[in-house]
Amino acid sequence: MLRSTYLLIFIGILFLSSGLKAQYFMSSNSWKKQRHEVYFGGGAGNFLGDLGGKNQIGKDYSYADLEMSLTRPSVTAGYRYRLAKHWGWRSDLNYMRLWGKDALTEEIFRNNRNLSFRTDLVELSTNLEFAIYINKGGNRYHIKNTRKRRYKSNSHYIYFFGGVGAFYFNPKAQYNDQWYALQPLSTEGQGLPGGPKKYKRVSVSIPMGMGYRLSLSKQWTIGLEYNFRKTFTDYIDDVHGTYFDPELLFQYKGPVAVALADPSKGVIPTATMPNSDGTGAQRGDKQLDSYMALEIKVGYILKTKKRKKTRAKF
Repeated sequence: MLRSTYLLIFIGILFLSSGLKAQYFMSSNSWKKQRHEVYFGGGAGNFLGDLGGKNQIGKDYSYADLEMSLTRPSVTAGYRYRLAKHWGWRSDLNYMRLWGKDALTEEIFRNNRNLSFRTDLVELSTNLEFAIYINKGGNRYHIKNTRKRRYKSNSHYIYFFGGVGAFYFNPKAQYNDQWYALQPLSTEGQGLPGGPKKYKRVSVSIPMGMGYRLSLSKQWTIGLEYNFRKTFTDYIDDVHGTYFDPELLFQYKGPVAVALADPSKGVIPTATMPNSDGTGAQRGDKQLDSYMALEIKVGYILKTKKRKKTRAKF
C-alpha cells in the first residue's frame, strides 16, 4: 500500500513536471504564432502650437495649454511584425484634422490676435515597440479540453514605442465663409522680397508613446494607445514669426492674404504695428509644433505558415 502511494506520487510529480514544461514551452514561444498583425482604429487628436489654448500666456509643449474643445477624430491603420517576445516593429498610416482658434481663449493678446486655422494631416511612420509587461492567464485547467485548448490564454501587453515619420499638412483659414489655403498666400511674407523662405507642407515627425493591448483570441486583439508627435516645423498652423508689411502683401498676394494675415480685433491697437526699429511685430513664437492622438485599435493576427519537416533519407 505504501509503495503504491509512493508510486502514485512519483507519477503525479512526473505528470505535473511534464505539464509545467509544456506550459512554459508554449507560453515562451507563443509569440512566434503572432508575428504578423494588421490593425485599424480611431480616436481623438489635438494640437499644441501658437494658436488658441487656455486663458493664459502660451506654454510650449504643455498640456496645460491644450484646448479640449478643438479635439477632432483621428483614424489609423498599420502592420506589426513581432521581432521577439518583447520587441516589435510596425508601420502606421494616420489621418487627423487639427484645429487652432485664438477666439476661444480669454488671454487678451492671443484673443486680440484672432488667428485661426485647420488642416487635414496625413502621416506615415515606422516605429519600434518594446513590451515592458506581458501577462498570460486563462483557461489552463480545463481538463476536458485538449492540451492545445488547455494552455490557450489571453495576453496582456503594456508597451512603449518610438520611431520616425513623415507627414503632409495644408493649413487653411476661413474668410467670408470660404476656406483658403494659407501657404500660397505668404501670410508672413514667405517667399516674398524681404520675407522669410517659403515653408514646405511636408515635414518630419518623431512619434513616441505607450499603449495597452489585449489578445481576445488567436486572431483578434484590441488596445488603447497614446501617440505624441514632436515635429520639425512651426508652420502646421501657418504662424511662426512676425507680421509682414501689409502694403507689400497686398501688392503681391491681394486683399484676402492681407485679411487672413492680420484679422486682429483692434483691442490692443499697436499689437500688429511695426516695432520702433522698423521690424515686424511678433505674430508667433519659434517653438516647433506638436500633435497627439488617443486611439482604440483592433488587430487581426495573420496565420503563420507551418514549416514542413524534412526527413533524413538513409
